[in-house]
Amino acid sequence: MPKISVKGSKMPASPIRKLVPYAEQAKKRGIRVIHLNIGQPDIKTPKIALDAVKNANIEVLAYSMTEGSEAYRQKISGYYRKNGIEVAADDIIVTTGGSEALSFAMGSIMDNGDDIIIPEPFYANYNGFATAMGVSVVPIVSKIEENFALPPISEFEKLISSRTKAILICNPGNPTGYLYSKEEIAQLAQLARKHDLFIMADEVYREFTYDGREHYSILQEPDLEDHAIMIDSVSKRYSMCGARIGCLVSKNKEVIKTAMKFAQARLSPPTLAQIASEAALDTPQSYFDEVIEEYATRRNVLVKELQKIAGVKVAVPQGAFYCIAELPIDSADDFAQWLLENFEMNGETVMVAPAAGFYATEGLGHNQIRIAYVLEKDSLVRAVTILGEALQAYKKVR
Repeated sequence: MPKISVKGSKMPASPIRKLVPYAEQAKKRGIRVIHLNIGQPDIKTPKIALDAVKNANIEVLAYSMTEGSEAYRQKISGYYRKNGIEVAADDIIVTTGGSEALSFAMGSIMDNGDDIIIPEPFYANYNGFATAMGVSVVPIVSKIEENFALPPISEFEKLISSRTKAILICNPGNPTGYLYSKEEIAQLAQLARKHDLFIMADEVYREFTYDGREHYSILQEPDLEDHAIMIDSVSKRYSMCGARIGCLVSKNKEVIKTAMKFAQARLSPPTLAQIASEAALDTPQSYFDEVIEEYATRRNVLVKELQKIAGVKVAVPQGAFYCIAELPIDSADDFAQWLLENFEMNGETVMVAPAAGFYATEGLGHNQIRIAYVLEKDSLVRAVTILGEALQAYKKVR
């Protein structure tokens, strides 16, 4: 029998989706599963985006330009300009989701065996993208006790070798919700210039910041044009996860030229989704004001309820819509599966994402979970109540 590749066998399973079969079995048993495991917002997609697709006068659904339509990229450029980021349409490649942008970026700047430094915990699929590209992830630990702030730059320097090509951050962070300060971004920029590294910044949650804090983009940092690569997406910003539209943005012309070759190999991003995404850029600020207020309220409710459970430690998110909670158990993987297989409260149970899959260092995050607060407040309160009762029951049987 032919064998699969070594690369294929090393591809990590998603900690977000690997428990889906157990959730489906629970549903078949008549149990309602409250999903805290995945960042699928319940916020409505802007009507203007949906109407643009409904009203599109298209007789042939043709390929778009490889780099995305000129009109859409010009409009994205205008959006960034409003946010203090000066980039031209030619600095942008439209991609099939932020995921493709990350893959294009890694493929464009890294070779097999090269290293990329990433503060952990990090978005679990970074491991998958790196494995697919033959790149080695070098993790640097951020701690729940410090709210997952940027580790000291001196710790980054200890990890830099001749194989190091880039540093990757997510700002605001998935799964931590941490928002890097302007000072932290400046420190990373100085490090990149000193060691001639690329800085990749996944900024898909830019809009979602709380408590009066503001997002500072890697592309706002001066004298970093040759080093900075930004990843973006419409998925979370406009609650359009199914559109699968993102972009890679850089002022480094060689990066864009190289990424275009990867883009040409996949032909083009989806046409209808670009139409929806272009229209979404006309979404009024009032939409975001309401969404941010809603997420901030949900965050406050979630953190307050989690803090009521004995032995639970929770980091307070400053952005995005995720948080990491540390539980008084040995294995969050076992607990998460047990929740779906063996526990229910009034016909309901909870699905969470074990956090070990968001770390690259073996043994870290084993007692942590990621919670996505993308549900309305009553559901969050009920979910945390179930979680608290489940923890008590779990300790008795494990």
